[in-house]
Amino acid sequence: MKAFGRLLQILGLVLLPLSMFMNLTDSFGETFHILQMLIMTAFGFGAFYLGRIVEGYASR
Repeated sequence: MKAFGRLLQILGLVLLPLSMFMNLTDSFGETFHILQMLIMTAFGFGAFYLGRIVEGYASR
């Protein structure tokens, strides 16, 4: 369970810069709008926070 929490934290930390990078560049040949970036950022923040909670409960 602790490893799953760590995995969620890493996923959250990867999604934040990835969403900014996709917004700044024209990756995948499509435009990446600010709303999509904010949704990805919110999902990354949620994944990191949930991973932190899971890891905290697993270490008890």
